[in-house]
Amino acid sequence: MQDRQISLAHGNGGRFMRELIEEIFARHLANPELDVHADAVALPLERDGDLLFTTDGFTVQPLEFPGGNIGSLAVHGTCNDLAVAGALPRYLSLNAFIEEGFEIEQLERIVRSIAAAANAIDVRIAAGDTKVVRRGEGGGIYLATTGVGLRPAGVRPALDRIQAGDRVLVSGPVGDHGIAVMLAREQFGLHGDLRSDAGSVLRLTQSLLDLPGLHFMRDPTRGGLATVAHEICRATGLQVRLNDSAIPVRDQVRSVCEILGYDPHYLACEGRVVAIVSPDQAETALERWRGFDEGCDAALIGTLLAEDAHVILQTELGGARILEELEDDPLPRIC
Repeated sequence: MQDRQISLAHGNGGRFMRELIEEIFARHLANPELDVHADAVALPLERDGDLLFTTDGFTVQPLEFPGGNIGSLAVHGTCNDLAVAGALPRYLSLNAFIEEGFEIEQLERIVRSIAAAANAIDVRIAAGDTKVVRRGEGGGIYLATTGVGLRPAGVRPALDRIQAGDRVLVSGPVGDHGIAVMLAREQFGLHGDLRSDAGSVLRLTQSLLDLPGLHFMRDPTRGGLATVAHEICRATGLQVRLNDSAIPVRDQVRSVCEILGYDPHYLACEGRVVAIVSPDQAETALERWRGFDEGCDAALIGTLLAEDAHVILQTELGGARILEELEDDPLPRIC
C-alpha cells in the first residue's frame, strides 16, 4: 500500500478498502478458508463431540506492550476461552474497527502478530470485517473476534462438577498482564521491563483432559484470580480457601502493588489457567503443568470447603481475610 495512514475511504467499500483488506489482512492471514470475496465461509468440521463457540472484544491501551499487542492478545484471549472449556480451537473470525489516521505501519505489525499467534496453535482466520471510524471516535484500533472449537466426547469441565475437597491450581504467577500494561503506559512515573503473560494456554489445558478428576478450568482475565474464585463460590455454595503464601506473584508485580495499593489477586492474567481438580489427582495435574515452560511455576493454591460460601485468603501470618468481590476497575482497558 502507498498510504501511510488510515482514511475514511479505507472503510467505504471501494478501492481503498479492497486494497487494505487484500494487501494487509489477506496477505498476512492467507489460508484456504479465508475468502475475502465471499459473504460467508464453509468450515469443514469432522467431529465426535461438542462444537464450542465463543466471542470477545479487545480494546487494550497501549496497543503494543512488552510481551504482545492487541493482535496477539485477541487470538490468545479468544482461543484460551475455548481451551479452558476443553476444546481445541479451530477457526476465528476477526473484525477490525480502525480509527481514521491510524498508521499503516502499526496496523501491519498488529496483523503480523495475529498471523503468528494463530499459526503457532494451528488456528485459521476464516472470516472478517473492517470498519473505519472518524478520528477521535476510537482508540486507534479495536478488535472483535469469534472462535469455533471442537471438544472431545466425554470431556466437560464445568462449575456443576466441582465438589468439596477439590484442590485449586494456578498455572503460573498472577497479575503479570495487568502490571505490564500499566507500566507500558508509564503512569505514576513508573516504568519497568515486566512482560505480559499473554499467550496460549492450549498445551496446559489439553494436558489435563484425560484426568477424570479435572472438574473445571477458567482463565483469570479481567478481575483476576479473585474473580474466578467468586464465580466458583457463587455457583457451588462452597468456600474457596486460598493460601496466600502459595500463590505465585512476581516481585515486580508485588512491588508495584505495594506502591499503588493494588491487590495482585484482582489483576488480569492473559496466559494463565485456574483449574479445579479432585484431591487424588491434583499432584498429577501439577506435575504435568510444570513440565511445560508456560507452567513451570504452577502451584497448588487452595481448597474447596463445605463451609460458609466466601472467598477466604489464608495469610502468611496464620490469619485469614475475606476477599470481597471486585467492584471498581483498578486498571481500565487492559484487554
